[in-house]
Amino acid sequence: MTSNQPPLWRRAVAELLGTGLLVTIVVGSGIAAQQLSPGDVGLQLLQNSTATFLGLTVLILILGPVSGAHFNPAVSLVDWVLGRRRGTGLTLPELGTYAIAQTVGAVGGSALANAMFEVGTSISMKDRATTGHLLGEVVATAGLVLLIFALAATNRGALAAPAVGAYIGAAYWFTSSTSFANPAVTVGRIFSDTFAGIAPGSVPGFVVAQLLGAAVGL
Repeated sequence: MTSNQPPLWRRAVAELLGTGLLVTIVVGSGIAAQQLSPGDVGLQLLQNSTATFLGLTVLILILGPVSGAHFNPAVSLVDWVLGRRRGTGLTLPELGTYAIAQTVGAVGGSALANAMFEVGTSISMKDRATTGHLLGEVVATAGLVLLIFALAATNRGALAAPAVGAYIGAAYWFTSSTSFANPAVTVGRIFSDTFAGIAPGSVPGFVVAQLLGAAVGL
């Protein structure tokens, strides 16, 4: 990163908090949707996607000035790759620190959502790794990476918060996987056997698809 960036520990804390709160929003709104609209999966997804769109937008606005508000190892990885070309962006140690903070935050965010709704933290049993779901993750992550770095390259970074929030909210609907598009969030969602959960056996395929999607977006 450039010399005017906050210290790495502050950026890591911002990434941990941001990713944790993002997963809290995703999992918590999923639990609330199940409780408020039992039996209506379409309405549950609408409630879940709306909360995620709004919450992610707010988190980017709050924490973006500190860490860049990646909240996503795939985004951090692309930032590192592009940074090697232009002499800016994350260094390799910073990339590792970001990824660890994001993953730890995601697991904590899932546990927090479970605790608020008193459902207990348990391993999800929801299998998602079909061919269609994996293709959906490639598409979702490619679009996300393309959006973020196209805005940055054209000096429209101020639009990132609403644009990224809107994209993820829309991608809940136009991708078969409901747009995880984030390896850390995917890992965090293992720890809630609720609407937003994902079984551990589905995670490796999702992460590989997300990394492939990041490469396509790059």
